[in-house]
Amino acid sequence: MTPTKDIEDINDIKKMVNLFYGKVRKDDLIGPIFNDKIQNHWPEHLTKLYSFWQGILLGERTYTGFPFPPHAQLPISKEHFDRWLSLFTETVDHLFIGEIANEAKNRAYKISDVFQKKLEYIRKNSSL
Repeated sequence: MTPTKDIEDINDIKKMVNLFYGKVRKDDLIGPIFNDKIQNHWPEHLTKLYSFWQGILLGERTYTGFPFPPHAQLPISKEHFDRWLSLFTETVDHLFIGEIANEAKNRAYKISDVFQKKLEYIRKNSSL
C-alpha cells in the first residue's frame, strides 16, 4: 500500500507512534531494552510520546519533560540507535508521504544524533 497523505493531526501521530512502538517491542535488538525499562507502563509511555511528537510535528505544545535523561542509563549504542531509526523511517514511509512526514524522519535523525553525542560525553566523563 502506497501512502497518500501526510501527517495532519493527533490521530495520525497516534497511528505512527503505535505502529512504530509495536515494532520496537517485538524487535530482537531493541525490544528487550525498551520492554525491560518500560515494563507494564506502555500506555503511559505512549501517551507521553503522542504529546512529544504532536509538539514537534504539529506545533501543539502538550509535552512537558525532558526526553534525554530516561535514556542516559540504558545499555544502548550506535547499533541500537541505527535500528531505532530504521524502524522509525520504515513506519513513517509505510503510513505517510509529505512535508511533515519528512520532518518526522529528519527530527528522528537529529534526536538520535544528539542522544548519541550526549551518551558519549557522559560515558567518557563518568570515569574521571
